[in-house]
Amino acid sequence: MREFVRGVAWWTEDGRVVRADPADRERLPADTWERAGLPAGVRLEFTARGVSALEITYTASPPSATDAYRDVPAVFTLLAGEDAVDTPASPGEHRTLVHLPCPDGDFTLHLPETLRPALHGVRPVDGTLTPTAPRPRWLVYGDSIAEGWSVSRPHLAWPALAGRVLGVETVNLGYAGAARGELASAEQLASLEADLLTVAFGTNCWSRTPHSAGLLYETTRSFLDLVRRGHPDVPLLVVSPVVRPDAETTPNALGATLADLRSAMERAALEAGAALLPGGKLLDAGHLVDGIHPGDEGHGLLAKAVASALPGGAPRKGAGNCATSHGQPADERRSSPRSD
Repeated sequence: MREFVRGVAWWTEDGRVVRADPADRERLPADTWERAGLPAGVRLEFTARGVSALEITYTASPPSATDAYRDVPAVFTLLAGEDAVDTPASPGEHRTLVHLPCPDGDFTLHLPETLRPALHGVRPVDGTLTPTAPRPRWLVYGDSIAEGWSVSRPHLAWPALAGRVLGVETVNLGYAGAARGELASAEQLASLEADLLTVAFGTNCWSRTPHSAGLLYETTRSFLDLVRRGHPDVPLLVVSPVVRPDAETTPNALGATLADLRSAMERAALEAGAALLPGGKLLDAGHLVDGIHPGDEGHGLLAKAVASALPGGAPRKGAGNCATSHGQPADERRSSPRSD
């Protein structure tokens, strides 16, 4: 089954996807590790031949206290190109059918992220499945906006959208409420295989863990230096914080406004030799659903800007759908057999 799973950074010993290194857990802040258990951006990607449905066997948990506040349905979302079809999911142990809109084509299946499902089996009903071929790997480190906190479906988060435009395998390392440039996270990014890198944090350095402008400058420089030790030649884009009206001109506990922090981060990125996408003017207040997080439209704008700015990235034609199939399948293997 794992051959179909994309967007994975690490697996736990009991077979769950996790977005931080379990062997390095003790060095991470508790909030980072808690969000690492959410399979943000994790999905199945496959080519179907003569398949009417997928049978998915999984175990899911109720949403955490944090995720219970999110207005996002618990569904598996099947993409055929950009057409999306939802299949309800729920906590507990289940065997469910995800019906395909056509028997042949390239498909992506996003998980009901807030339920943190563990997948036990994936089986085609009729026909065969083959995993998609490997693609360039894009690591995206960031906070709740990168994680996709406020989108209506996981596939509409800006890293997922931009990844499909660029034709890369996005690995979402966004941590809601966290991602303040912790150096342990930088070393974990350095340890992963990567063909493209994006770093997009800073908002949580204004209030949740207050930083001065000087502190964020040094944090950003140190974070990027450590990432570069593992990836000296990989294209790297830094996205500074998007607009946050309550913070732009309001000093935090250390006297820094978000505008001050943004400027410090941008200066550090440029001095480190990274490509820079200034975030302050990418969105306006109308794109924010709660004064902090963008909704679907805002994520779409971010995705477009990032895909255009990412060095080494080249937008491709849309992914295959029911009419056409562009992916080159890997070896002809059936998925895991049905298990009761």
